[in-house]
Amino acid sequence: MANLTCKLLSQSILTLLLAGCASEPTTVLPSATLATTQPSIAPVAPIQPVTPKPYPNPPSRYYPGENYYSADRVTGTYEYSMAVNDFIQKMVRKHGFSESYLDGLFSTAQRLDYVIKLEAPAPSKGPTKASKGSWTRYRNKFLTTAHINNGAEFWQDHAYAIQRASATYGVDPEYIVAIIGVETYFGKNIGKTKIFDALTTLSFDTHRRSQFFSSELENYLLMAREEGFDPRKPVGSWAGAMGLGQFMPSSFRKLAIDFNQDGRRDIWNPDDAIGSVAHYFSKSGWRYNEPVAYPTHTANDASTIELSTYNGNEYWHVHPNFKVIKRYNNSKQYAMAVHQLAQAIKRRYQGG
Repeated sequence: MANLTCKLLSQSILTLLLAGCASEPTTVLPSATLATTQPSIAPVAPIQPVTPKPYPNPPSRYYPGENYYSADRVTGTYEYSMAVNDFIQKMVRKHGFSESYLDGLFSTAQRLDYVIKLEAPAPSKGPTKASKGSWTRYRNKFLTTAHINNGAEFWQDHAYAIQRASATYGVDPEYIVAIIGVETYFGKNIGKTKIFDALTTLSFDTHRRSQFFSSELENYLLMAREEGFDPRKPVGSWAGAMGLGQFMPSSFRKLAIDFNQDGRRDIWNPDDAIGSVAHYFSKSGWRYNEPVAYPTHTANDASTIELSTYNGNEYWHVHPNFKVIKRYNNSKQYAMAVHQLAQAIKRRYQGG
């Protein structure tokens, strides 16, 4: 009992210290301070739930139903699009949607020019190698005092859900926090683009990955029907990723969970987002309390990666958990940023 009291007192002091640091300028921690990492530790002792802070722009819980969007044909931006009409017919045949509902819904769709530009591939200049210092530049976006302080605060605010998700799914808690930190800055930057408009634009006005985005649009409309979301309401990234963990609709339908047991899967809610990220990691093969990556001196085998810094290359021996992070985003720089941010947040949360 004495140990629990001390821990709770320490967490309260930490919260006060973090509040005092909120006005400090953002700085990037030197790479050397994060080069040596340690295996994760077991979750902390149980603590009581706290009231979560509200997050912006959650999707409307009220789904207006198929009488709300209703038309005899598609009008507006996609009035003469054969591709949209073919998609509607597929949704009617395959999933039993009302044609008049989809005609009305797609009549509201907006083509987003900035999404088209973001999706367009950069002009090819032949094979290129990563430029010198590319890892340093990437790392500096996430390994900042602001990210670390906010990560520790997010962990403190949602400690009960994070601990329960860690115990339920066997995922080290610091990596749950770090994913949400890298993806949406702990829920502070979930995106402002209407998901329906983004996926419609990407499906019918781009070519590079139109088949992929058409599948995501299909999953999105099914998700809206299953979860009771008005498909016009949710917002997220320009590419259609949603919530604190930035799930695509297909990932949502497979891996999002109702972690707070309120009857809906709402990844704009921190508790559901925390549980869903942990579930994602678990299904991808995460190994609890096992290493992710350690620095080494040379690239001497297939388990060693090379990262370019301004002071030369870094070499890291990576373990299966590193590949699990890459299942979230198939980039070695992304996975290393998550790993190093997780370790830094853990040290700060534990008072280091």
